[in-house]
Amino acid sequence: MTKPKIVVLGAGYAGLTTTKRLTQQLSPEEAEIVLVNKHNYHYETTWLHEVAAGTINPNQARVMISDVVNPKRVRLIYDSVVKVKKDENIVVLENSEISYDYLVFALGFESNDFGIKGMDEHAFAIEDMDSSRMISEHIEYQFAKYKTEENPDENSLHILVGGAGFTGVEFVGELAEKVPELCQKYDIDRSKVRIINVEAAPSILPMFDKDLVEYGKKSLEDRGVEFRIGAPISECTPEGFVVGDDKELIKAGTVVWTGGVKGSSVLEASGFELTKGKVNVDADLRMTGENNLFVLGDCSWVWNKEEDRPYPPTAQLAMQEANVAAKNIKSLIYNQPLEDFVFKSKGTVASLGTTDGIGSVFDGRKLQGKAAAAMKKVVDNRSLFLIGGPKLLLKKGKVRPF
Repeated sequence: MTKPKIVVLGAGYAGLTTTKRLTQQLSPEEAEIVLVNKHNYHYETTWLHEVAAGTINPNQARVMISDVVNPKRVRLIYDSVVKVKKDENIVVLENSEISYDYLVFALGFESNDFGIKGMDEHAFAIEDMDSSRMISEHIEYQFAKYKTEENPDENSLHILVGGAGFTGVEFVGELAEKVPELCQKYDIDRSKVRIINVEAAPSILPMFDKDLVEYGKKSLEDRGVEFRIGAPISECTPEGFVVGDDKELIKAGTVVWTGGVKGSSVLEASGFELTKGKVNVDADLRMTGENNLFVLGDCSWVWNKEEDRPYPPTAQLAMQEANVAAKNIKSLIYNQPLEDFVFKSKGTVASLGTTDGIGSVFDGRKLQGKAAAAMKKVVDNRSLFLIGGPKLLLKKGKVRPF
């Protein structure tokens, strides 16, 4: 039997975990494994809001791929994916092409502005390491500029965040901690800084129970976050958001959109059939109608049959998908039955800053405050351990004092 070539696109949670599992389940004689990623590092996507707020150093959220994947076992290609020619089993990269027998498409997410006028042009988005770092640098620049100008614009210190889902709320939670530090550093009165979170829906964090949401909202408001709930954004201008039926303009020096994501644009470039920016996959995680193409993580919709809706995209979902995809690729190689994916939720926890949070874990047990913040760190550390073992956990793990 000719040794099959397995190509994994993307070194996020899904792609990196798939690669690790494949190296554990298949010997070098059984398969050639190739991992393609734009950068030579993996970043913790669930930490990007902290990088964007400036509460952690970007290097803390970054993991060198060669530190967790043996380059002698996996061929590492650092290049950008242009498109996939699935009928030819070829991946087109910016600088070359690569053929495959089995493909794992896990290129992650991009910001989705849902067609809101001006959003793409005028708002920052928390998409990757570089975009997140740009946000924190821009915020600090606004403080420095305000302090040095003779007649500074009062709106320049306002930070406007669109979307009150997971990323938006965790981001403003970090901002509530970072802003006092910046005020002290630049000798600026805290009352001059506004953190405004705008959401079209009637509530923040719709994935949590009402009592947890109320706790989280009050906690953030007590630390200076303003919420504009039930305020759809009709336009983003260079000055800020236009919201509500009365077309009110909320001005700010920093505007960040966190209101939605879609799968990598390479999906569309490859001519894949999309539903709301992602690919529908079968229960075994293969793209419908394709025998050798798996789509994981933020690029796919995986259906929850019990609730008749797709599973929400999370890091734990992506990593569990990776485990099943790796098993199924081995099964395909040896003509064995494939396994259907069943998500086993460990719960959901949202941080509201370093020492605060809300969560629902295990069998529905509710957490709030320091207990939730501690659990959030456990969740983050667990993902590090699963990716890189105890060595990576000791190097990058979160052990913040309360």
